[in-house]
Amino acid sequence: MMLKLATRVLGQLGSVACKEVGKRHLSVSCRNLQPLIPIVVENTGRGERSYDIYSRLLKERIICLMGPVSDEMAAIIIAQLLFLQSESGKKPIHMYINSPGGSVTAGLGIYDTMQFVTAPVVTWCIGQACSMGSLILAAGTQGMRNSLPNSRIMIHQPSGGARGQASDIIIQAEEIIYLKKQINTIYAKHTGKSVDFIGQHIERDHFMSPVAAKEFGLIDNVLTTDKTDKDEEIPRVVSAQNK
Repeated sequence: MMLKLATRVLGQLGSVACKEVGKRHLSVSCRNLQPLIPIVVENTGRGERSYDIYSRLLKERIICLMGPVSDEMAAIIIAQLLFLQSESGKKPIHMYINSPGGSVTAGLGIYDTMQFVTAPVVTWCIGQACSMGSLILAAGTQGMRNSLPNSRIMIHQPSGGARGQASDIIIQAEEIIYLKKQINTIYAKHTGKSVDFIGQHIERDHFMSPVAAKEFGLIDNVLTTDKTDKDEEIPRVVSAQNK
């Protein structure tokens, strides 16, 4: 089977105009420019079949959680987890995370689904895993939570706002306090730390290197690549003691 890469552009480029403002210059306006989505084209016995890159990765049981955690993002991630679970409850699912965090309830929906599926969920931090992103990273199967060496990981308490009558504001404040306790309990479960210990460290933004996150219990492995030969790459696990 042969693979080819093509590229699809979603969106349209805006107008290009030249204007005289004191001196001649070129003004470029790009409206509704969307990211480029690579397309993988497979040559099979039945002809060509094309996939967007994320669908092709899904065939290999790879999920990409890239960007803020929102209800829309959660719906996609949850659907992919359930689909892969229906295909096999034993083969590992690999989830790559690069997220600044986002909605607590959306993140908890992803978290609960990760705990529900029987397939091992291998988590990988690439870039950053902050706020709910770090909770999802820590929720991977024990021993299978990984980070690349230059990533950043951050934990903190939930935040929110409220307006309206005093009684409504009190209700919202109580809900935030409840969610804070719930998140502390989840972090404690997956790091092996006490709830009190977690509570002390999430009062403010707590940024960590991957090695520090490993010591904290959020991840299990820090991965690098040793290039011992220009044609050979060997993944290596870095222990916290060596840093």
